[in-house]
Amino acid sequence: MRYLYLIFLFLTAPSLSAQTISYSISFDNAIHHEAVVTVNFLDIDQDTLSVRMSRTSPGRYALHEFAKNVYAFKAKDAQGNLLKIHRPNPYEWQINGHNGSVTIEYILFADRGDGTYSQIDESHAHLNIPATFIYAPSLRDRPIEVDFVNREDLEWKIATQLVKVKNNTYSAPNLYYFMDSPTELSNHKVREFIIDDQTVKLALHDLETEEEADKYFEKVKKVVIAEKEVFGELPQFDYNTYTFLACYIPNASGDGMEHRNSTILTSTRTLANGGMDGNIGTVSHEFFHSWNVERIRPKSLEPFNFEEANMSGALWFAEGFTSYYTNLILCRAGLISPEKYIEGLTGTFNYVWNSPALQFFNPIEMSYQAPFVDAATSVDPVNRENTFISYYSYGSVLGLALDLSLREQKLNLDDFMKLVWSQYGKTEIPYTLENLHQTLNTYAGEEFGNQFFNNYIYKSGMPKYKELLESVGVSISQDSNTVYFGAAVTISNENNGIIKSNPTIGSPAYTAGLDKGDLITHINGRPLQEDIAFNALLKQFRPTDKLSIDFIRDGNKKNTVLTLEPDPHYTIQLMEKTENLPSKQMLNARNSWLKL
Repeated sequence: MRYLYLIFLFLTAPSLSAQTISYSISFDNAIHHEAVVTVNFLDIDQDTLSVRMSRTSPGRYALHEFAKNVYAFKAKDAQGNLLKIHRPNPYEWQINGHNGSVTIEYILFADRGDGTYSQIDESHAHLNIPATFIYAPSLRDRPIEVDFVNREDLEWKIATQLVKVKNNTYSAPNLYYFMDSPTELSNHKVREFIIDDQTVKLALHDLETEEEADKYFEKVKKVVIAEKEVFGELPQFDYNTYTFLACYIPNASGDGMEHRNSTILTSTRTLANGGMDGNIGTVSHEFFHSWNVERIRPKSLEPFNFEEANMSGALWFAEGFTSYYTNLILCRAGLISPEKYIEGLTGTFNYVWNSPALQFFNPIEMSYQAPFVDAATSVDPVNRENTFISYYSYGSVLGLALDLSLREQKLNLDDFMKLVWSQYGKTEIPYTLENLHQTLNTYAGEEFGNQFFNNYIYKSGMPKYKELLESVGVSISQDSNTVYFGAAVTISNENNGIIKSNPTIGSPAYTAGLDKGDLITHINGRPLQEDIAFNALLKQFRPTDKLSIDFIRDGNKKNTVLTLEPDPHYTIQLMEKTENLPSKQMLNARNSWLKL
């Protein structure tokens, strides 16, 4: 509701125009990834104006320090006199002696096209706003206008959720909306359709034909319609428009990032090079965020903090349940087959439920790790293989368990999401974890809701997936004849097996005392061979076989005995592909689940 009020205020109060913050950005040196940014701050009533570059971005949880790409920074007063600048920290500039008016100019370097950063070259100006523009925290409630000095010689057009004022000038009601409004300047294709009196657009920057764009947009439309069916209605988009900003070009970086009325979609896969099917999953994930995250919003992320890392214990629901629906929606929309969807559950399931990280963190605590892993970087080694499960994946398999458990009670996750939407999304009342718990109690009964949260959210218990999957005619099994080593190993040119990952806690490699970086030279006295992959080499052995491992660590020759174990990984597939056939009841339950 805060957005609608501020937008109404902005559109009906021309007296605020004198205080409007005015930006201009030009791209004369796009070939070298530079833009020149100018901003005018008027009617400043404090002696010192503090301006900053954001340290993070809506939809991101880690710090990214966008100030590192700003240089040639100058500040002037209304008469054009240079003003004194003080730098109290790496991301802030303090300016005084301004007499109420400050004009700032700087050069921005930008060369990463994804959902977090900006990229400027002769193909496009792909602008994530926090990575591009400085802001004044004390003036965050003022309206904003930005003039994109377009490269007409490159046939650029402008796509954004910002409101067009005239020509290449666009507006935002306040800083928050501005920061949440990525913008694409390029020679892109535009497709759109009307659904429930709202416009859904695709601004597609790619190298392909108009016919391929038409074909891809039909897939996008199917996703939009299938996701609307989950919640029963579309969100009320500001200005009645939603825009997919898609850059499928070789110089982009693969990503997706949700925003209130738009989303960034980037991939190096063009439509003709695997992107027609390979990129549509990101469309499904990000558009689902229009409900779940953008409007069904965790209180822990409200308001978004541009100056510090953003932490929430609800990401297993916000990101994870969205991930659960990502491929489910593609199946329901007929974009992937039921068989492909079911078998695609295998990798995520094994990643989560075979992880030793379950002993350290529950889904809430795993969500708290986001500032360390959400595109964050560090130079010191970490033990993520053993201590972290992505909240996307963790929440996804919990969403599967909850959906199938509800269906056993003649309920379903879609209707639970509708209830959460009506209580916290449509009303835009940020929710707490306790709110989610109580809503599940209301929907499915107190006993059911308490059992789910107490066992699987507040603790890291494992639902009864075998029974749940069988209820929809899906088989889950393990192969007791396949061996398990417990670490990733690559054969080098010198015929050494390089251990590339931290061994999994409790695995044969871990128990035998092997570690990341060790060089395996011999197994049972025999040297390794470059033309045989390590996993293929292990196939000659059986579970419980003991292997004498010769290896080198830090230049020292060592030996250990490793006892192989049965592979703990599961295979998930349609029951029809096994010796058992699903019953009519199972098939009916599956058809209801997948909307077949």
